[in-house]
Amino acid sequence: MRTEKDSMGIMEVPENALYGASTQRAVLNFPISHRPLPDGFIRGLGLVKLACAKANEKLGKLSPDKSKLIQEAAREIANGKLTAHFPVDVFQTGSGTSTNMNANEVISNRICQITGNPVGSKKPIHPNDDVNMSQSSNDIIPTTLHVSVAVSLKDHLRPALQHLHEALDNKAKTFAHIVKIGRTHLMDATPLTLGQEFSGYAAQTAKGMERVDKAIAALSELAIGGTAVGTGINTVPGFSAAVISILNEETGLNFSEARNHFEAQAGRDDAVEVAGHLSTIAASLTKIANDIRLLGSGPRSGLGEIRLPATQPGSSIMPGKVNPVMSEMLVQASIYVQGLSQVVAMCGRDGHFELNVTIPLIAQSLHESIHILGNAARQFADACIVGLEADEARCKELVDRSLMLVTALNPYIGYDNAAAVAKEALATGKTLKEVVLAKGLMKSEELDKALEPLSMTHPGKQ
Repeated sequence: MRTEKDSMGIMEVPENALYGASTQRAVLNFPISHRPLPDGFIRGLGLVKLACAKANEKLGKLSPDKSKLIQEAAREIANGKLTAHFPVDVFQTGSGTSTNMNANEVISNRICQITGNPVGSKKPIHPNDDVNMSQSSNDIIPTTLHVSVAVSLKDHLRPALQHLHEALDNKAKTFAHIVKIGRTHLMDATPLTLGQEFSGYAAQTAKGMERVDKAIAALSELAIGGTAVGTGINTVPGFSAAVISILNEETGLNFSEARNHFEAQAGRDDAVEVAGHLSTIAASLTKIANDIRLLGSGPRSGLGEIRLPATQPGSSIMPGKVNPVMSEMLVQASIYVQGLSQVVAMCGRDGHFELNVTIPLIAQSLHESIHILGNAARQFADACIVGLEADEARCKELVDRSLMLVTALNPYIGYDNAAAVAKEALATGKTLKEVVLAKGLMKSEELDKALEPLSMTHPGKQ
């Protein structure tokens, strides 16, 4: 152990730790989940600290030498090299002050190592006076929340949804010629092609990507420059603009200064909006996953219109059983994300006066949601969608047996006659054609043309 000191006094800190007394105090105060804030959030915090140092140098508040050192250490945080030195629990001070100080101390002590000074000496860089210059936890942590979540959405979730979209779209094209029975209310409906069905799933994932873009846009306003309560005390004019310009260069995103700094620190409505988009994406993926496992149910007693890849044995007692495990995985992941989205919505209510005090939990929930959804969507694409096949014979069998082809006869014999035909066919086991011809409602050639399933999938092209 080594001895360090903060504003509250002396604290013993692990010798190999780059954090200091303030962080160690938080470690002892919050032994709750033993889960630190997500790596993506910590890397985002490093990026924000780097941008602040460059901005302070640009505005003449920080010497070039000090700025360069802070940027070097902050870059290491942003690159994930110092994540092990961020031990503070998710369930901590609601402003994230402990994590902000954690970053300040790690940067200061890493610079001590770089410059050959004793760790903990606060030389040549002081954690508060230099690293935290022009900043408060109350604007740094909300800014980091927006930056880190937006980057994670762009770099992790959107590419995963794109990957799933391409897999589904490829199947939609491959299955374009396969006619199958449609279903509404879990009951037989009129025919469509398997390709049309899969095109709907592809469109859902495309809209999911659009929702990711909306979520990124919702996070575009940054609180940086508001400091303690939104007034900007202890900053200089141009600080916020300078920081944001640097962050835009680093991330390739389009951040801007908050239109109202008091809202940007007191409210977390933007995070709640993002959670809503994630919940919607989760609902969409659940629908797709459930349809896929139902279409592949069987193999002999279910629908069996598609054959799912066999990824692992499905039972410890039933030999040869294979289960739709990838669908089950995606459904569970989506349920979890929707639960986390509700957590964020509840956190959004806890903004009291000039500050929301649930930001670490919001950060944890959003980053976890993005991580889980992205991984689940990509694995579902690779281990399920890419390898699934259509059972054309089974699709044809179910179409041929369906009574809902009678719908196409409405223009010829009217709804009431068509309903009577369907009921008689069901009761007697006869085909629709047999019943219609027996009743003398249509001629055979005209009837064959009307009951041709493929024509029903593109009625406007007849």
